[in-house]
Amino acid sequence: MIGLDTGFFVRFLENNKAAVQAWRGIIEGEESCVSSLSIFELSRLSLRGIIDPKTTDLLIEAILTVCQVIWLDEKEILLTGARLSHGLNIPAIDALILAGFIIFNADKIYTTDSHLERFKRKGIKVLRL
Repeated sequence: MIGLDTGFFVRFLENNKAAVQAWRGIIEGEESCVSSLSIFELSRLSLRGIIDPKTTDLLIEAILTVCQVIWLDEKEILLTGARLSHGLNIPAIDALILAGFIIFNADKIYTTDSHLERFKRKGIKVLRL
């Protein structure tokens, strides 16, 4: 399972080679998950004018179509996120996104956030784009 952080989609839109290759694998059937918080963050980037609104709408629809969305309605995700935020000293939203990836058994996580590289667990690779 591949976990895709918000920054992955920003890099994808910038035509980053690794992001484009990973997305192709997902389109071809590789399992992936995306936090509902990434949908929030992408929408916010659109409202700030960083991503074109039409592109954002298409991207969110693609996420909802081909990725498992991690909704933050499980106690385990929230408690794990709190522990990660505290233990790794990372922002709450990023900790919640990471917690969802852990609960969904992602073994590869694509991100642009350097602080997520503080997370170390056997069997999980954090790949910074």
